Amino acid sequence: MPTLLEDLRAALGPDAILSGPDIAPRYLADWSVSAAENPPLAIALPRTTAEVAAILKLCTAHKTPVAPQGGLTGLAGGATPIAGGIALSLERMRAIEDIDPAAATLTVQAGAPLQSVQDAADAAGLLFPLDIGSRGSCAIGGNVSTNAGGNRVLRYGMTRDLVLGMEVVLADGTVLTSLNKMQKNNTGYDLKHLFIGAEGTLGVVTRLVLRLFPKPASACTALVACPSYAAVLDLLRRARAELGGALSAFEVMWPEFYTLATTEHAIRPPLPSGHALYVLMDSLGSDQARDTETFSAMIERALEDGIVEDAVIAQSHREGTEIWGLRDSVVQFQRTMNPQAGFDISLPIGRMQEFIDTCKSALLAAAPALRAVWFGHIADSNLHICVKLEPGGPSKSAIDHIVYTQVRDYGGSISAEHGIGLLKRPYLSYTRTPEEIAVMRRIKAALDPDGILNPGKVFSD
Repeated sequence: MPTLLEDLRAALGPDAILSGPDIAPRYLADWSVSAAENPPLAIALPRTTAEVAAILKLCTAHKTPVAPQGGLTGLAGGATPIAGGIALSLERMRAIEDIDPAAATLTVQAGAPLQSVQDAADAAGLLFPLDIGSRGSCAIGGNVSTNAGGNRVLRYGMTRDLVLGMEVVLADGTVLTSLNKMQKNNTGYDLKHLFIGAEGTLGVVTRLVLRLFPKPASACTALVACPSYAAVLDLLRRARAELGGALSAFEVMWPEFYTLATTEHAIRPPLPSGHALYVLMDSLGSDQARDTETFSAMIERALEDGIVEDAVIAQSHREGTEIWGLRDSVVQFQRTMNPQAGFDISLPIGRMQEFIDTCKSALLAAAPALRAVWFGHIADSNLHICVKLEPGGPSKSAIDHIVYTQVRDYGGSISAEHGIGLLKRPYLSYTRTPEEIAVMRRIKAALDPDGILNPGKVFSD
């Protein structure tokens, strides 16, 4: 009886299956969880959907688990390989297959980096609006499988809102091809939504049809300081009312984040320290002169009314980029805050400050010298927390318990953007009801009866 590796090499060729010392370290971990001490049996590197189907069919026959992998930039361990299993990397499936200007769509293989999708759309005079800090490394299939959010959710929605069609391979090798280009298509169950955000537990996404948009002709960016969270909410209401659909970002930074960014991250402070909160606002429109006037007038009125205490409005693209550099300095957390416990949560917008005050008190009760920073997209309910782990201080699991207990008590979500993976699995019930989890399990059992697809991720199998 041939072994699984023999069957896989016969089906795909020897260069498509890496095992033992040929497995490069990059396949063994995402940005949070490593499998270096418990490596997979092999890495499979398919080139086509047909080869993905062959891999899954053989792994089902051999009852061997499969962990789909994109760019391995996840923060919850969703793509971490499984000991004794197969890691299915889509890195060879990177082609931009088609751009349809009339339909404003782009068809792409799932292994393509997000930035290549953005660049292809830009070259066609269009915009693919999904944007996250790991754009150069993350794969579009991974973005879909985790329903990524990013900086422009306020205007364009989550990844789920940007997918029109999909090709996906089920655990038994069945290929579902629905590369729909139409925004309106109400013909029974919209199956693609089963796989968006499912973290590879129901099928392996191989090709996608994505929505494109007109490129904005204008951009306005400002950083403002507010005296309180109530003022932040008032500013958000005004921005939505006066800027309408042009409002594309509303990023809030608490003092701990602002101080860290403008000291240890060496970002030039656009505004003085000492304010209660800082808000980065972005609008995208069609007429630079008119949009700048509207944007500036809104901020001037907020200053006059005391909603805003200080403000700087970018006068050029370069200045706008510099302001965004403050918010994007989170990439330096790997240097300044490691080891860390990071949180990507959602909460009712109106209770965000109340949550932070309560959570901060609980964390400081556990460790009076504990260091934490708070920031987020806020207008879409998303808050990020980064807590530095100190020797002799609370463990990561202890901090997780404190934060997620508060999230549960405030009616929030334990995951806004990065999925559940391995790290948040113990807390899934803090956000989803027993009935919801039971239905998830029924769907999983129907599509993957042998449980080979990413077992142990999202919820215990």
